[in-house]
This record gives sequence, C-alpha cells and structure tokens, in this order.
Amino acid sequence: MSETQSIRAARFASIRELVLFRLKLFYREPGTMFWTFGFPMAMSIVLGIAFRTQDPEAFPCAVERGPDAARVMAILERSTDLKPALMSTEEASQALRVGKVAVVVSSAPEGRVYRFDPTRPESRLARALLDDAMQRGEGRADVFTPKSELVTEPGSRYIDFLIPGLVGLGLMSTGFWGIGFGLAEMRTKRLLKRLIATPMRRSDFLLSFVLVRALLLFVELPPLLIFARLAFSVKVHGSYGLFVGASMVGALTFAAMGLLLASRSSNPQMVSGMINLVSFPMYLTSGVFFSSSRYPAAIQPIIHALPLTALIDAQRAIMLDGAGLAQIARPLLVMVAWGTGSFLLAIKLFKWR
Repeated sequence: MSETQSIRAARFASIRELVLFRLKLFYREPGTMFWTFGFPMAMSIVLGIAFRTQDPEAFPCAVERGPDAARVMAILERSTDLKPALMSTEEASQALRVGKVAVVVSSAPEGRVYRFDPTRPESRLARALLDDAMQRGEGRADVFTPKSELVTEPGSRYIDFLIPGLVGLGLMSTGFWGIGFGLAEMRTKRLLKRLIATPMRRSDFLLSFVLVRALLLFVELPPLLIFARLAFSVKVHGSYGLFVGASMVGALTFAAMGLLLASRSSNPQMVSGMINLVSFPMYLTSGVFFSSSRYPAAIQPIIHALPLTALIDAQRAIMLDGAGLAQIARPLLVMVAWGTGSFLLAIKLFKWR
C-alpha cells in the first residue's frame, strides 16, 4: 500500500469512528430523541385537531340596546353564521376591543351602523355576513341563487399545508440544536482540546457531523410521514425519492449552518443565543404555520432567499402539487448555496479551544 493510500485509509477510519461516536451519543440523549421524533408529531396532533375539517363556527356579534334592537336580534338569530348578543354601548365597545365579538351593529337616524376592526380578517368577514343577513331580513331579494361546492378532500386542508412546514422546522431545529449545541458542549467539556493532539483534520471532524445528520434523516423522516398518512390521510403526491432528496439537501444545509454557528462559540449559552438569533426570523417568515405571502411584497425576495423558506417551498411543491425536479430547482440552489458557504466558513473559522 502506497503512502497516499495509507493516509486516505487513516482519514476514512477516523471519519468512520467519529460518525459512530456521534450516532451513539445521539441515541443516548432522550431530549434529542424527543425533539427529533416526538415534537413534530405532537405539533401535528395538536394543530391537526385544532384545524380539523369541521363545520365553521358562528361569528359572535353584538347588538346594541335601543328601540330597534329586538328586531335586529330576531333577524340575526335566523342566521347560522352569526351568534348575536344584546349589549349596552359600553359592553359592546369593550367586547369588540378585546375580541369577544367580531362586529357590533347599532341603529342610528341615518340607518344601521356597523363597527368592526378592518385589520382583523374575521371582523371583515363577520361584517359581510351580518350585512347580508340584515339585507335579507329587511326584504332584499337575490338576483340568482348560486350553487356552493365545498372542498374538504385531502390536499386542500390546513393539515396538508402544515406537515411540510413541520418537517422543515424539524430539520432546521435538529441541525441547529443537535449539531451546533452539541459541538459547543464538547468544547465546554474540553473534549475538543483532547483532539488537538491527534493528526485529525478539522475538515474531517466537521464532516463527521454532517454525515451523521445525513444518516439520521432516514430515521427521522419516515415516522413523521407515516404518522401523517395514518392519522390525517396526508400523502406525498409527487415522488417520494425527490421529497427525500430535497429533505436531505435541507438537512445538510442546516447541519452546515449549525457548525458555523458553533465554530467559535465558547459555551452552550453563547451558541443558544446565536441559534435563536438566526432561527427565530425564519420561524416567523418562512411559512411554517401560515403562508409567507402574507408579508409585504418589498421583503418577499429576502424571505425566499432564506434556507427554511426554500426547503418548505420545495417540500410543499412535491407533497401537494406533485412537482418535479425542474419546479424545485431554484429552492434547491438556494439551499446548496447556504450549505456550501456555511461549511466552508465553518472550516475556516473553527477553533478547537
């Protein structure tokens, strides 16, 4: 065996032992197991029940006391979409202010008066329903009667939208906390100091973290997808292989970012602050629980340049729309750019001490 081959064999052996070490350490940590497997499932159960397919609830509304209040109450009580309550002016204003009612109707010399908060979507909808009920109650006739078709099949529900977001959130959390926090803890316990005396390269050491993250994906992803299918009939409409591939790119991206965040962090408290600083904006803007399109158009390019947004967009496109590789090429490139840049910076900035 040549000297070059011996060096390569030694590097491979060191990386293999580091990977086995990280795997054993992972399965010996109950907290890590919960955040990897239990937390996404628990979130799916809670939010799936909260937003399960069911008849819509009636909107609470207030009718101010007055000479015509009894007539208004009689009209609104015939509507299945509204839940009217008779209140004084002060009670109605207080209820509207704290969100107990969505709209308030009162009588004035010029006619009916609707008070509502236009910044609340439910208030605008309740106002439209209340006005429709009042107009009908006062004798308005419809020009035509439309036919309603209710859409409740799998693929169009909130839980279908939610599952890819939870998968992406889980991959980010595991990459940041499982790798970044773990590396900082090794530095605090002076485990890294012992490795300085070895001929191990820092790139091999950091690569072992990324390889472990790739292996754990095949253990982490199937339980959540199987649970979503059995509990909520959520399925992947596109290619399972492509879905796993996109998830793998996302997992490696966040693993590399976790290494970068912990490359110079001296203790777990410092890396915790760094992780929260980086991850919290993505929690809010990347479309985990609601569409990122709700944010102003001016910041949409920034939102779509975030790695979590790219991962969730790719996963939703595959799971809900059956998208192919061409349709998710841009999100994949965004994740590759983040992952490659983060890993190269982590190698450059990493310190053993």
